[in-house]
Amino acid sequence: MKIEQIYTGCIAHAAYYIESNGEAAIFDPLREVQPYIDKATKDGSKINYIFETHFHADFVSGHIDLAQKTGAKIVYGPTAKPNFDAIIATDGQEFKVGGVTIKAIHTPGHTLESTCYLVTDESGKQHGIITGDTLFIGDVGRPDLAQELVEDLTQEVLANHLYDSLRNKIMPLSDDLIVYPNHGAGSACGKNMSKETTDTLGNQKKVNYALRADMTREEFIAELLDGLTPPPAYFPQNVMMNIQGYESLENIMNKANKALSAEEFETIANQSEALILDVRHENDFVKEHIPGSIFIGLHGQFAPWVGALIRDTKQPILLITPDGMEKETITRLSRVGFDNTLGYLKGGLNTWKIAGFETDTIDSISPEEFVSKYEKSIVVDARKPSEYNAEHVEKAINIPLDYVNEQLAEVPKEEPFFLHCAGGYRSVIMSSILKSRGYHNMINVEKGMAGIRNTNVPLTAFVCPSTLK
Repeated sequence: MKIEQIYTGCIAHAAYYIESNGEAAIFDPLREVQPYIDKATKDGSKINYIFETHFHADFVSGHIDLAQKTGAKIVYGPTAKPNFDAIIATDGQEFKVGGVTIKAIHTPGHTLESTCYLVTDESGKQHGIITGDTLFIGDVGRPDLAQELVEDLTQEVLANHLYDSLRNKIMPLSDDLIVYPNHGAGSACGKNMSKETTDTLGNQKKVNYALRADMTREEFIAELLDGLTPPPAYFPQNVMMNIQGYESLENIMNKANKALSAEEFETIANQSEALILDVRHENDFVKEHIPGSIFIGLHGQFAPWVGALIRDTKQPILLITPDGMEKETITRLSRVGFDNTLGYLKGGLNTWKIAGFETDTIDSISPEEFVSKYEKSIVVDARKPSEYNAEHVEKAINIPLDYVNEQLAEVPKEEPFFLHCAGGYRSVIMSSILKSRGYHNMINVEKGMAGIRNTNVPLTAFVCPSTLK
């Protein structure tokens, strides 16, 4: 038996490839499916099954394209109702992949159809369990993402289901099983995922808060629901694409991969209400960019930030990319359901300038310059509340990038302010969004907290009132 985790860091996603005796199966594939086909071809194997652990919210699965290209059967767990041909497994149903046995274990909680897959090798030994978003390393799936799909379904109801699934279906399994989750640290599908992407079930029983043996149902629900932030706006749209189907990635690529002259680019931008998305490095964007464009750098957590900040997956998009990264950018957008790219600026920003169009910049200073200026100005921290609470510049206000759209009224409008994040990536994203909304009074702090920490700027931490005596 060969079992391989195929991890994609930019969306913290893990797909799985299992091969045995000339047969193969893929679990939770990404939108671009050719790499899976190539892998099976190299092994001289045929992909017979595509197992889905649930209807994913944070990415568009490649299940439909892969099934059409290979003839493989799509498998979901009990209660799933997709709008395309699929096997709806019963709880405990077994499937053969060569000499390997795959057993579906219905584990509702993250969603109602959530299902784990127990993998038994050719010798009959239980090897591991592919857990989807039911069980992560260090965490479990959040129970609030499926509420919009079923009337009267609440996060409390799903949390109750998850408690039972973990206690009755997962925890009784052998401690030496390897846990293969669908996501790692950085995914919005959980709260506190580890950077590790596999572990033994026995160790998870020791270290994962949600698997404590003495945990009551009430304690589990309280801890699970505590600290949940609103899910990204694109999640429901991705769920519906995974349920209802979608246009093939090949068609999307053919329509989106269009090189546009500066004049064509400018005309389309004015006539289509397209968003100009600049995916270069933040240092390049700060120095020069097209006025009104939004920066989300390809080298960071690109797809999740696109999904969190661009509300509608149908939004028309025009691209500014590093040379040669056009197809990669379109592919990454498609992973989270943004299929309406209209083209990219051929030759990049140089083409724009040669054509005589204007550019803009972002005011930016070094951490060393920040030392002598911050005391007389407002400081805005764009990091997550947990980062801010752990350590922040004295008197800084916290407006997380995740919620800049909701908290726009809290951004200083009339007076200059300094803006920083952890390393410089998020603050430039936020600066670009604010500039597009008419804010021109912010000054970006290069290197963010990583740079500020190396100066003598006084830092402080949030102290919970309950700890004060």
